Amino acid sequence: MDKKQARLRRARKTRARIAELKMVRLSVHRTNGHIYAQVIDAAGARVLASASTLEAEVRADVAQGGNVNAAVVVGKRIAEKAKAAGVAQVAFDRSGFKYHGRIKALADAAREHGLEF
Repeated sequence: MDKKQARLRRARKTRARIAELKMVRLSVHRTNGHIYAQVIDAAGARVLASASTLEAEVRADVAQGGNVNAAVVVGKRIAEKAKAAGVAQVAFDRSGFKYHGRIKALADAAREHGLEF
């Protein structure tokens, strides 16, 4: 089992638990160059809000998309978009990534701007 398969196995366990709870989830994905966040409805069928470092507004704020500062900006934007879509409480889906660095920065920024996990 390589690193990617191990991460995806961890992600499956988390997603199964969130599906049992029937909660809206905040799903995060990161690559070396960017970070992405989506708020997905309880059924897993629709994306209610999304934010990433690929957006023009975010690119204007941060020079590089693969650092903690960019994750903070994305966390702020996803919280604002989720609140605009009528979502206040979510389950955090870290997609099998460790909860530190950029993932933690995004989660903390989303909490500070009104999302409840």
